[in-house]
Amino acid sequence: MVTKTSTATNAINVFIADPLSEDGIFPLRQETELNLNVIVDTGLTQDQLISKIEDVDVLLVRSQTKVTREIIQAAKNLKLIGRAGVGVDNIDLTAATEHGIIVVNAPDGNTNSAAEHTIAMMTSLARHIPQAYNALKNGIWDRKSYVGVELKGKTLGVIGFGRIGVEVAYRAKGQRMEVLAYDPFLTEERAEKLGVKKASVEEICVAADFITVHTPLLPDTKNLLNKEKFAMMKDGVRIINCARGGIINEDDLYDAIVSGKVAGAALDVFVEEPATDNKLLTLPQVIATPHLGASTVEAQESVAVDVSNDIIKFFKTGTVTNPVNMPSIPKELLAQVEPFFELAEKLGAFLSQVTEEAIKEVNISYAGEVANYDVRPLTSNGLKGLLKKNHGDHVNDVNARYLSERVGIKINEHKTTTAKGFTNLITVEIKTKNEVHSVAGTLLNGLGARIVKVENYVVDVVPNGHLLYIKNTDKPGAIGRVATKLAEKDINIATMQVGRDQVGGTAVMMLTIDNEVTDEDLIYVGQLENIDEVKAITL
Repeated sequence: MVTKTSTATNAINVFIADPLSEDGIFPLRQETELNLNVIVDTGLTQDQLISKIEDVDVLLVRSQTKVTREIIQAAKNLKLIGRAGVGVDNIDLTAATEHGIIVVNAPDGNTNSAAEHTIAMMTSLARHIPQAYNALKNGIWDRKSYVGVELKGKTLGVIGFGRIGVEVAYRAKGQRMEVLAYDPFLTEERAEKLGVKKASVEEICVAADFITVHTPLLPDTKNLLNKEKFAMMKDGVRIINCARGGIINEDDLYDAIVSGKVAGAALDVFVEEPATDNKLLTLPQVIATPHLGASTVEAQESVAVDVSNDIIKFFKTGTVTNPVNMPSIPKELLAQVEPFFELAEKLGAFLSQVTEEAIKEVNISYAGEVANYDVRPLTSNGLKGLLKKNHGDHVNDVNARYLSERVGIKINEHKTTTAKGFTNLITVEIKTKNEVHSVAGTLLNGLGARIVKVENYVVDVVPNGHLLYIKNTDKPGAIGRVATKLAEKDINIATMQVGRDQVGGTAVMMLTIDNEVTDEDLIYVGQLENIDEVKAITL
């Protein structure tokens, strides 16, 4: 299908490559201040799209079209790629960024639909609705086989308490369920405000009657629910996944259902899709839908409207609301602070790996010459590093502040021209309920980024690769014992920095090592005399 609204040569060409509702792109069609030439041409192969994209200014897609590097390279005028949806897996973000193309998405448009689908799946699971309907459709009137359970009074565990998780909790409370919630950034204060109880994943596994997952798929969340977690659960627990395939280990879930530990599962997503041959679908205790969480008229319209409005905003103001890959600020400001981007992100990433508690407050201080710049992009990069461990590639230097504030993190910026011996110094401090951690870094002429302070201990560490951060009592032989222990595990030390507050007091070691260490290695080193804490950091 091909339609156009304008053919003027000076028009802004908006190419829509996937089917979108007319209501969704209505903002583009009714825009009068801009000369938008809206072209709808769907179902194209990659080669066909490449042949048509040279003069396109905006490419708007859903999930069908794969926006590859080859397509981006062929688009000589492309300024913006819009994804009418949340994920951007079908867009080569690296190539887009390299070519200076902003990518925008619609992170909020399908929240309601996904939450409603989760509740629908949970209710259907509890009352055996699909199974009972299927029996009746086949001429079997069977009431005894499909006795269900009520939701009222049951405990729902929500693992992942972002936009969708919160909406699911609201609806579950309307069903008079008790809600336990886990999220790395959920504080007790915010949980209380939302009317839920903060819990760990393990606590949810032990206490919940129903468990629903709403996390992104990351290395830390892949197979988050596995045979070890199922073993902790109540007999007869019910599992719901309307988030991402792979968060639940499908083989382990199958075994848990067959054994009777899990009474049933409601699945909208799978590791491999289409999932027509998935063995879970052979079990009568499993109900499933083909990835329909965002498949409502309203959601599809909403995401298209959000992206359409962002396209208009971009060409009117030069900024966008939901950028994915790059900051929406003037280039001259970026040039001033861009050398500090990586340093700020590494400082945030460092702190994300030294605490397991929910972060309540972030203080970022800029000292020296850098304090004279617009440091908002640096703060965003620091927050990106801080959040990326748990949010993955969804977080970037533009949406990092929004994501931080959404989970209740208070953000403070401080500036001073006094850098205490450094030309520039960036210090990032985080506060949790029980802990305060800080790290500071600078750029050394000709040498690049350096971490120069950890918890106010002076060090000189290149923020790259695998690090070991060790707190210990300043006693003779501590360094030698650590080196010996690591050697026993065949872990080679590349560099070592030591800092202390006073003789015989608390000290820190910062080791650059050649190998990534295991949890077992950390426990092994932590058993040494006078060693208080051992953390593995990867930057």
